[in-house]
Amino acid sequence: MNKIKVGIIFGGKSAEHEVSLQSAKNIVDAIDKTKYEVVLIGIDKQGKWHINDQTSYLINEENPKLIQLNKSNENVAIIPGETDHQLIHASKETSMDQLDVIFPIVHGTLGEDGSIQGMLRIANLPFVGTSVLGSAVCMDKDIAKRLLKEASINVAKGLSFTRAKKDTINFDEAKQQLGVPMFIKPANQGSSVGVSKVSSKDEFDGAIQEAFQFDHKIIIEENIFGREIECAVLGNENPKASVPGEILPQTEFYSYESKYIDESGAKLAIPADLTDEEVEKIKAAAVHVFQTLECEGLARVDFFLKENGEIYVNEVNTLPGFTRISMYPKLWEISGITYPELINQLIELAIERHQLNNMLKSAVWDEE
Repeated sequence: MNKIKVGIIFGGKSAEHEVSLQSAKNIVDAIDKTKYEVVLIGIDKQGKWHINDQTSYLINEENPKLIQLNKSNENVAIIPGETDHQLIHASKETSMDQLDVIFPIVHGTLGEDGSIQGMLRIANLPFVGTSVLGSAVCMDKDIAKRLLKEASINVAKGLSFTRAKKDTINFDEAKQQLGVPMFIKPANQGSSVGVSKVSSKDEFDGAIQEAFQFDHKIIIEENIFGREIECAVLGNENPKASVPGEILPQTEFYSYESKYIDESGAKLAIPADLTDEEVEKIKAAAVHVFQTLECEGLARVDFFLKENGEIYVNEVNTLPGFTRISMYPKLWEISGITYPELINQLIELAIERHQLNNMLKSAVWDEE
């Protein structure tokens, strides 16, 4: 039986480049080598694609603070519109071996915002995860929360500003509407990049400057006092939710360092200490959010659980981290799906969706 060729695309130009390298390493280590043949495609910080060897694709791979992509001399180009051999060796101008499916584990900008998903669709390559619309919507926290509110799903009160409206941002007005402390964050970033918790005007002004370094749009949100609960979702048309887990930050909030670098920055309670009723309520809400925002394949839905039992959606991550301390694979492991089996199911879901899309296209062409 021939092995399925899986192209793992990782790295990228975003602020989450190093997180993506960690995620890729864990996927490569865990994937079932008897079933899958891995082809590594690393994207450097300038956006160039490299064909990498499994024995040497990372530098300082065991140190999250120093990890780097080991750039190769073999670059990749794509031929849109082809039905096979869409990827070529740029220098040799020869086709790469046909890939059966792509696992894009490129976090952040140009990775989980619909950009790479659109390119893979144009290239007619099946890929793991949410497609263009859901990826773009979930990446933009402002747009995502507007849609969730329309679906009567609780979200924090907030204000959004583009760079063009930067001069209209006023601390006193934000404080009057949202109270203090409040959170300031880029609208299109993940992993708590550029996020600040502020209570004073000086903190506020500095946080605005910080957030605008990462995006053209920022959001300012009220602080929700509640437990930080996360739930993993898996599936296409009939998604299922994992047991919920809880983040117990040991710092001011669950920062980038706490998520990916300093393991002492937060404790994970998996499963979360919840009643059966609370578990079912959160799982149902996670699936509802997943479907409302047009997610597919996988997503992690982050909630706040208030003392009165109300749940609020914090954000939805369509390409959650796969590092060794990441919540998404840990939640499924506790729910009964091992890391290798989780990867297997995600790949099967990607191929299943691709086949369905092609069937639908064929039916339309037949009618014409």
